[in-house]
Amino acid sequence: MIDSQKWSARIRETTPSPIELAMMVLSLVSVVVVLAMTFSNLDRETYRLLLAIDSSICIIFLIRFFVGLVNARDKKYYVKTHWIDFVASIPAIEQLRFARIFQILRVIRLLRASRSLILPLLKQRKQTTLASLLLAMVLILAFSSILILLVESGAPDANITTAEQAIWWALVTISTVGYGDFYPVTTAGHVIGGVVIVSGVSFFGVISGYMASVFVAPDDAERQQAHQEEIKSEIERALERMEQNQQKMEQNQTQMLSEISELKTQLTKAKKE
Repeated sequence: MIDSQKWSARIRETTPSPIELAMMVLSLVSVVVVLAMTFSNLDRETYRLLLAIDSSICIIFLIRFFVGLVNARDKKYYVKTHWIDFVASIPAIEQLRFARIFQILRVIRLLRASRSLILPLLKQRKQTTLASLLLAMVLILAFSSILILLVESGAPDANITTAEQAIWWALVTISTVGYGDFYPVTTAGHVIGGVVIVSGVSFFGVISGYMASVFVAPDDAERQQAHQEEIKSEIERALERMEQNQQKMEQNQTQMLSEISELKTQLTKAKKE
């Protein structure tokens, strides 16, 4: 017979969580990066940049795996169903990274098994927002650093020529700090920089709203608890009113019985007279 914890875990897996969807997109990106590293004729700095991006994604996968392992009730079942994620997250072995395709296939299977995807995402708004922010940050940093290195590396008087400089420029630009130590010199680089700046302003605006909702707005659990307490207080008030009405009815009944007994006494006296 299937253990109840295993059964509940399997029920929860029928619908992908927002984090799982974000991991699927990152897996797809990492597979594209590995394919580019394997089959494309890249220069040394572009290869190093793609390797750094893929290693960063691997770190995110490893963190996700161990966090899920710590929070899992049945750790053996979790390792049995997610071991391929751990193997695919090892950054040192390039051939194992293609195992992330199985992670993509698993999430696609969950998507097909799930009748509705929007409703679970709306019910987990905080997790959806957090997963979207993580995904947006990784994608913006990855694509902006790749594009700026490809555009600027061959230009004369360019100062963004290495993988580290491209990543640093993307990080500084998306945060709108603007140190000015590295900057694009081509028209295409200026366009990429403008898009990254607008994306960074929007990104940190969403982060500010998210942090405000976390620290200022009550949680769904708190709102639900407050609603339950309100319903409980209304029920208690209704029961109290019912009890008061019942007491009044009992008093009226007692008074009516006493009046009836007096009437009977008076009628008996009248008959005797």
